[in-house]
Amino acid sequence: MATKLRLFLDASVIIAGIASLTGASGIILSLCEAGQVQAVVSEAILDECQRNIQRKLPEMMPRFQRVMKALKLEVVPYPPLEQVRRCEEIIHRKDAHILAAAIEAGPDYLVTLDAAHFLKDPSVSQKSGLRIVSPGDFLDEVIRVGSTGEGEYST
Repeated sequence: MATKLRLFLDASVIIAGIASLTGASGIILSLCEAGQVQAVVSEAILDECQRNIQRKLPEMMPRFQRVMKALKLEVVPYPPLEQVRRCEEIIHRKDAHILAAAIEAGPDYLVTLDAAHFLKDPSVSQKSGLRIVSPGDFLDEVIRVGSTGEGEYST
């Protein structure tokens, strides 16, 4: 039996998925909602999503609330302060809590749209031990792996 992949979703992915159901982020949210993959988030990421949607996309708040209920999220607590401080040595301070929570959660992937701090710096992945990908790269990999029959997951 195939193992359900656990995806730690950054706020950028959730907000983009709420704003556009047809983009890669929206497709990932749909996969989570269908139970094909497990969405993992931290309490801080949920707070950030709600705050940013209320401020920048208030018309999307009802959709955000509906989707969050439908996703059957695995919510991890705020990471320990010591872990956040260690992560500040790896990544920009504002993103240290995200990296720390992802490390604590131990997902199969950390999915983010933050190119500047996560995606374009391979040392973040190397030092954290996390597979860090964009939504599009995750979908490309799942489709590739699923079509070859390799790995544990197929679509």
